Amino acid sequence: MKFLFDLLPVLLFFAAYKFANASPEASHSLVTQVLGNGIAVTQGPILIATAVAIIATIGQVLWLMARGRKVEIMLWVSLGIIVVFGGATLLFHDATFIKWKPTVLYWLFAGTLAGAALFLKRNLIRSLMQAQIELPEAVWTRLNLSWIGFFAVMGILNLYVAFSFSEETWVDFKLYGGMGLMFLFVLAQGAMLSRHVDEKNS
Repeated sequence: MKFLFDLLPVLLFFAAYKFANASPEASHSLVTQVLGNGIAVTQGPILIATAVAIIATIGQVLWLMARGRKVEIMLWVSLGIIVVFGGATLLFHDATFIKWKPTVLYWLFAGTLAGAALFLKRNLIRSLMQAQIELPEAVWTRLNLSWIGFFAVMGILNLYVAFSFSEETWVDFKLYGGMGLMFLFVLAQGAMLSRHVDEKNS
């Protein structure tokens, strides 16, 4: 349930884009009423999807606060990035900003992990997982580097797809490609960790 909750803005972004893209004239009429004239018909779907993603992320924060639950720092960060980059897309009618949003988030994750390791001598992946699993220090370091590399590559890959292929292809990649690669990476990490757990118990 938590995974679906975290994924909600992406799912709604995808659904809103597909729905709006199926009725471009109606979508264009809606966005011009809200955002003004000078918007191309082809821009309607991405502007609607961006607005939905912003509202969904704000809704996540408000829902957690209303229930008295802690809003995790990464959700606050995601909210800030979607408001800034999504807001710029709506303000300037330019999808470039929202296309950069995943990359900024990925690189922020990578930079945070790398910065903590270099300057604070702190392995944040270990801090998150050490209560659930015990590993040698070298494995924790390798795990941290793996996540840094993954986020860095994902940021580059997002830009490549966003600016080398059609907008609709990028939207599809944002859901299927991004989530699929994350799932495969987590599976690979789990296989690696299970090997060390088995070695410890043998």
